[in-house]
Amino acid sequence: MKTVILIPCYNESKTIGKVVSDFKKVMPHADIYVYDNNSTDGTDEIAKSAGAIVRYEYQQGKGNVVKSMFREISADCYIMVDGDDTYPAETATEIEKLILNGEADMVIGDRLSSTYFEENDRLFHNTGNRVVRKFINMFFSCDLNDIMTGMRGFSYNFVKSFPISSKEFEIETEMSVFALINNFKIKEIPVEYRDRIEGSESKLNTYSDGLKVLRMIFSLIRDEKPLFYFTTITLILLIIAGIYFFPILFKYFSTGYVLKIPTLIMISTVVIVATIIFFTGVILHVLKKQHADNLEHHLILLNELNREE
Repeated sequence: MKTVILIPCYNESKTIGKVVSDFKKVMPHADIYVYDNNSTDGTDEIAKSAGAIVRYEYQQGKGNVVKSMFREISADCYIMVDGDDTYPAETATEIEKLILNGEADMVIGDRLSSTYFEENDRLFHNTGNRVVRKFINMFFSCDLNDIMTGMRGFSYNFVKSFPISSKEFEIETEMSVFALINNFKIKEIPVEYRDRIEGSESKLNTYSDGLKVLRMIFSLIRDEKPLFYFTTITLILLIIAGIYFFPILFKYFSTGYVLKIPTLIMISTVVIVATIIFFTGVILHVLKKQHADNLEHHLILLNELNREE
C-alpha cells in the first residue's frame, strides 16, 4: 500500500524545510512530493535538501497545482498539506489509517473545531470560513465543520474521479462539494492549527478569494443541482410577472377594460422565458443523473483495476 504526501508550494522558503523533515520523521515510508508553483525564494532547493521529490507547475494557482498532482501521481493514500507549517505532521498517521482501511474517501483535517480561531486573528477571514461552511451545509444537507482546510487525505478512487475546475484557492471548497454530491465517504478529524511563523505571509486574499469561493459555490449549485437552481430562477421571474399582472387583471374585472398592453406583452415574454428556464433545469437534471450513473460505473472499473494490480 503506497502513501504519498503532497505539498503545493509558492514562496514557502521559511517553512518548507521543516514541513518536509517533520513528515519524513512521522511517515518514513511515504514519498513526499513538493510541487513548486513559480517560487522565487528558493523553496524548491530547500525542499530537495530536506529530502522531498520536487516537481514544478508553471500555471499559477493552487487549483492548477492540485490538478497536476492528481494527474501525475498514483497511490493508495494521498495526504495533502500546505507548506506553511500550520498543520502538525502527526495527524497524517490517523488520516492514512482511515483511508487505507476504507473508512473514508476524503479525510478532512478540521481546524475550526480545534485551535484555529485562537491562532488566526484575521476577523474577516474567520467570518468568511463560517459563511462558506453554513452556506454549503444548508444547500447540501450536511454537517461539515471545516470546508476550506488545507490538510486532507484522499483515496485513489476520489483522486482519479475528481474533475478539477478551480484554478486557485477555491479548490478546497470544490473538493468538499464534489465529495458531498457524489456520496464519497467523508471523515473529519480535529487537527491542531498553528498560525504562520513571523515573516511567513499568507497568499490568500480575504476579499478577492472569498468572492471567488462564493462564485464557485453558485456555479457548483447550478451544475450539480440544476433542477433546484433553475426552478428558483423560474419562481423569481413568475413572482415578478405576477406583481405586474394582477393589478391589470383586477382592473379588468372592475372596469371591463384591458389597460397597459405593452406591460402585458412584457409579462407574457417573462412567463415564456421562465417556462424555458424551468424545462432547461429539467433536462440538465436528467443529464446530471446520467453523469452520476457514469461516475458510479467509472468507480467500479477503478476498483476492478486495483484488484487486478
